[in-house]
This record gives sequence, C-alpha cells and structure tokens, in this order.
Amino acid sequence: MTGTRHVETTDERADRFTRAPAAPPAPTGAGGRASAAGRRLVAWTLVVLMAAGSIAMWLVAPVAWLYLASQMTSSTAPSAGPYLLVLAGLVVTFAIIGKALGALNRAHQRVTGAGVERRRATWLKSMRGERDEPARPNGVLEVVMLTSVSLALLVMAVWFFGFAGSSLPT
Repeated sequence: MTGTRHVETTDERADRFTRAPAAPPAPTGAGGRASAAGRRLVAWTLVVLMAAGSIAMWLVAPVAWLYLASQMTSSTAPSAGPYLLVLAGLVVTFAIIGKALGALNRAHQRVTGAGVERRRATWLKSMRGERDEPARPNGVLEVVMLTSVSLALLVMAVWFFGFAGSSLPT
C-alpha cells in the first residue's frame, strides 16, 4: 500500500493543541515515604484552601459587598447606585475567587497526579466522534463546591422555615 496517506481529522488536529504536557515525576525522599506524606499534607492543605475559598465565595463576598453598599447610603430607600455596586462587585469578586479556586484545583491535581490530562469539552467534539469515552473523574473542586452549595441551601432553608418568622402583618 504505497501512496496512501493518513488524513488528519479536525478532532485529531485539535487534540494536538489541547493535549497537556505530561507531569514531571514526583521527587521521592528517603524511601519515598517522607515525600508521599508531604504530598498528602500538601493535597489536604489545598483541599482546605478550596473549602475556605468556596465559603468566601458564597458567604464572605456577598456579606462584604452588602455591608459596603449599606455604608454608602444613609437612606432606607437608596438609589440604584448601591445595588449596581453590589452586582458589579459580586461578579468581579466571584470571577477572581473562581480563578483562584481553579488554580488551587490544578495544583491539587499536579500534587496527587489525578486528572492531569486535558479533555475537550463535549460541545467542541464532532458529532460523529466516538461515544465510548470513559467518564471524566470528578475533581476535588467539584466535590468541594457541590458540598458548599448544598450546605448553604440547607442552612438557608433551616433559617427561612425555622427562624425567619413571618413578615406579614398580624
């Protein structure tokens, strides 16, 4: 079969540009134990930082922006300015915290060696591509964010139904 040439598909071409470089091998200390314990400690520290970041995203940032806006006005019926400040501030703050959480998650993946390969988003793949791709493992950030949002919703429901009381006149 001389003269046959492989024609690169769009998916293969895109894979060349989205493939992440292989992670360097982790250094091993005395017998590999000390560095494995150190990697576990670093990994757990990163998880704790991600949990703190998710709490900051869903609790600290909104309260801080609401407090800042409330200090800018002396009226109980403010103009649109403080509301727009809260909206714009939250969008920017969420973007910054989200980028930081993503960086922490990538650092965690590098430390643990989990999920270091990059995958293309499903909507970027060809419809005629193979469908038998294994499921993507969940990253720690996904679990941390899902847990923090679930706990926030639970706490809000308990407060609303248990402690908020009625605002209707009696």
